Amino acid sequence: MKSSFLTIGLASLLFLATGYNLVKAQNEVQDQGAIETIFARKSVRSFLPDPVEEEKIELLLKAGMAAPSGKNIQPWEFIVVDDRATLDAMAEELPYAKSLKESPMAIIVCGDSAKSFYWYLDCSASAQNILLAAESIGLGAVWTATYPYEERMDVVKKHIDMPDNIVSLCVIPVGYPSSPQPAKDKWDATKVHRNNW
Repeated sequence: MKSSFLTIGLASLLFLATGYNLVKAQNEVQDQGAIETIFARKSVRSFLPDPVEEEKIELLLKAGMAAPSGKNIQPWEFIVVDDRATLDAMAEELPYAKSLKESPMAIIVCGDSAKSFYWYLDCSASAQNILLAAESIGLGAVWTATYPYEERMDVVKKHIDMPDNIVSLCVIPVGYPSSPQPAKDKWDATKVHRNNW
């Protein structure tokens, strides 16, 4: 009787230890994937004409909405633009968004200024999530700023019928990269300070 309890006890401990190691291993793999995506992310400005699948667009938007938000206000709004004429017109007028001419679509990240004074902070986290998600699923993307430049925000407002309280942060051209492009190594140890300057 004692030996059977001992066997069951040892088997349980072995199962728990194995289960723990399995979960730990899975978490390490997931963490490594996130880290790899962060270091692989790059600004892509040249795209193939292939359209982006709807399920991938939705995944990008879900990633954007998974961002942290002060007081959980979530002041973000997103405009998906795949109308060729609109993309081309904005490319003509936005100085750093010429890649809209090649991209099959774009996501305009906007904030509701009536909901939050610091909408641009929350929306910046959201935009970064979109860029990382694009990298992780084989898409290319680039952040082209509209905020805080009034003339750029006016371009977006002119082409997209937005309410006055909705302010654009950036236009993100998205598509399949036309060619492989390496990420830049931006590590700079001189920018790291500990405990004091």
